[in-house]
Amino acid sequence: MGARPRSLGALRRLLLAPRMSHVGLTHLGHPGRRSPHARLLERIPEAVVCGFEWGIEANEPQEVEHRLDAVTPELRGFAFEGVTMAYTIRDVLPLGRNDHTRRFMLGPALPHTFLSYIGIGFAMSRLPRPLWRRIVPDLEGNPYHPTMSWLAVDGYGFDQAYFDASRWIDGQRTPDPYPWEGYPDYFLRAFDQGVGRALWFVHGALHHAVGATVECFPRPRRPDLWSGVGLAAVFAGGAEPEALHALLELAGEDAPHVRQGAVFAAKARVFSGQVPDHTEAAVRALTGLTPEEAAALADECGVRRDRGGPEPAYETWRAQVRGRFS
Repeated sequence: MGARPRSLGALRRLLLAPRMSHVGLTHLGHPGRRSPHARLLERIPEAVVCGFEWGIEANEPQEVEHRLDAVTPELRGFAFEGVTMAYTIRDVLPLGRNDHTRRFMLGPALPHTFLSYIGIGFAMSRLPRPLWRRIVPDLEGNPYHPTMSWLAVDGYGFDQAYFDASRWIDGQRTPDPYPWEGYPDYFLRAFDQGVGRALWFVHGALHHAVGATVECFPRPRRPDLWSGVGLAAVFAGGAEPEALHALLELAGEDAPHVRQGAVFAAKARVFSGQVPDHTEAAVRALTGLTPEEAAALADECGVRRDRGGPEPAYETWRAQVRGRFS
């Protein structure tokens, strides 16, 4: 009987985990595969896959945490994404409900709260919608819950666009609305924020290609796409300051959305306690702020719990940050 859980974990991994060689830009045929930044960006989904495999197979959470500690600090948050994705699937599938996700997100993953929500979004891509109603655990005590749970929808959009670009980027499809936190219409906007992040990866952090693709989308969708671009440019890296200045020029009137995404990325990095050099350079280029100043700006604009307004508190927060750059 002792070997059975590990066998079940191996089966789950076989059925749900993408192969490491199948998450790269070349295998997926993305136009950014020839970018000089391609290998840098590919390491990120590889770290997610590693985390997923550890989380889906492991019997002891201490073993998972030990492996996470071995990941280079710059990529560790992405491995936390993968573990959260695995724990989410384990919790919501029949015979699951073992509380892995809640304990993980209130414990070792707390500094990586923002990326952990995104990991929940990756799980959403692999689970039927009826299971979504119990996919986010109760994180009472975390000051960013449930406001930042919209990052799960962002993660869902990223996953869909990155792994099926022909449908969601080239075809510009939109998902059916879903009443996330009671706001089905905003679900589409949060989805687009994830699509914008995916564009940064799909095009290998080449700003001209990213900008040209955003401009192909209908005008109402572009602001949220640009926000996702700004977040990815700061959190994932891959572009020099000169290219980021040019990115703002390409965004034109949507530049405040790029800057808002940059501020949220800096906040996430500072909150995690690990700010790589590329994040510092990128947030300075896009906002004129240090990562710490950008994180303080995010804090000043504040986390507000939803009170039944026309938009979720998450969007109110984003709008207040944008207002500082308008």
